[in-house]
Amino acid sequence: MKIIISPAKKMKVDTDSFSWQELPVFLPRTVSLLGTLRGMSYSELKSLWKCSDAIASLNAKRLAEMDLYHHLTPAILAYEGIQYQYMAPGVFSDLELEYIQQRLRILSGFYGILRPFDGVSSYRLEMQAKLRPEGKRDLYAFWGDSIANKLFSETSCIVNLASREYSLCVSAHLVESIRFITCVFGQETGGKVIEKGTMCKMARGEMVRFLANNQITDPEEIKDFSGLGYQFASKYSDQNTFTFLQTAKTDRE
Repeated sequence: MKIIISPAKKMKVDTDSFSWQELPVFLPRTVSLLGTLRGMSYSELKSLWKCSDAIASLNAKRLAEMDLYHHLTPAILAYEGIQYQYMAPGVFSDLELEYIQQRLRILSGFYGILRPFDGVSSYRLEMQAKLRPEGKRDLYAFWGDSIANKLFSETSCIVNLASREYSLCVSAHLVESIRFITCVFGQETGGKVIEKGTMCKMARGEMVRFLANNQITDPEEIKDFSGLGYQFASKYSDQNTFTFLQTAKTDRE
């Protein structure tokens, strides 16, 4: 069983908490992307990133100074988004860290796929960014089926905790031998399940923590998740969709 999650836009450098172990598996392709980005003007980068001048300046500086081989941060500590805050990997036990290293994979527009202890540099590149590297129409075409095939070579069951922007890199290439379980977190309104972006991110982080804490290896045990007031809802679930409805509000909402 492998678990896939999205990256986050906001990143940090952390070379003190614990050391990175390996370089990302698709690093040669990342080198190519870095070359493409470095060949763009500041205005082109700002348009690509769709951000403020402050953020564009920060990331342009990062690009110019980026070293993909040294002074790296373990991927699981490099992202600062809501999902990662609720996952709180910085306080994982050694056993939990071993679990995520074996089972958790972070999808990335820049690195393709990352293990938690892979060493990364801070970057800004969403999978949906309008970039045409190596003449490809976009990043989905650039990565093709390489991300999916890497996962398929490691497992026959994937638990999807990623946004559609990133999970599409895998779901678009599914084969019959792979079980792909998408976890949905929402509230029931008028007989429909309504998902809210921030709450989904919080729940995905809590879910990773639950899986690591309980050392879950059987997909059916995922249904026992009850963080943030969520409960498994069989009514809206099937073999490949596990839906969790928030039945009680929490003070973290």
